[in-house]
Amino acid sequence: MLPIDPIVVAIILLLVGIVASFAPLIPGGAVSTLGVAYYWMVTGDLGTIAFLGFVIVGVLTVAVDLLESALSAQIGGASMRTTIVAAVAAIGLLFVLGPLGALLGVVGVVFSLEYLRHGDVRRGAQTAAVTAIGMLASTAIQVLLTVSMLVGFLLLVWV
Repeated sequence: MLPIDPIVVAIILLLVGIVASFAPLIPGGAVSTLGVAYYWMVTGDLGTIAFLGFVIVGVLTVAVDLLESALSAQIGGASMRTTIVAAVAAIGLLFVLGPLGALLGVVGVVFSLEYLRHGDVRRGAQTAAVTAIGMLASTAIQVLLTVSMLVGFLLLVWV
């Protein structure tokens, strides 16, 4: 059996990190960072500064993943209680309906609880819309960050 080249393992993990950025609760940034860390540890080819740069981008990507729904709801004007209930609903619906279920669960809970809190359909809908836009924007940011890790890695290794 032929040993797998470390660059192949790293690229596979970087690609899996990009795909994982689309799914809630799967830290795409951590998977991408794992790929770079594996390559760095096995080959020693990347400099320490470059490796630390990749780690920073990976940590930033994970932070965006963890904080996105709460920050989106808060920016939209949702209460802390609404944010917590929406996060619990997202996790529960993620296992039933997948990522779309998580998104719909958060939006539905934010709308419902904010409507009950203020008695205003328009305010509840606005808060839910801002939350949905924030969650989708967060996914886009995660994808861009993990793609930038792949591109940066390829440039450092092959150029």
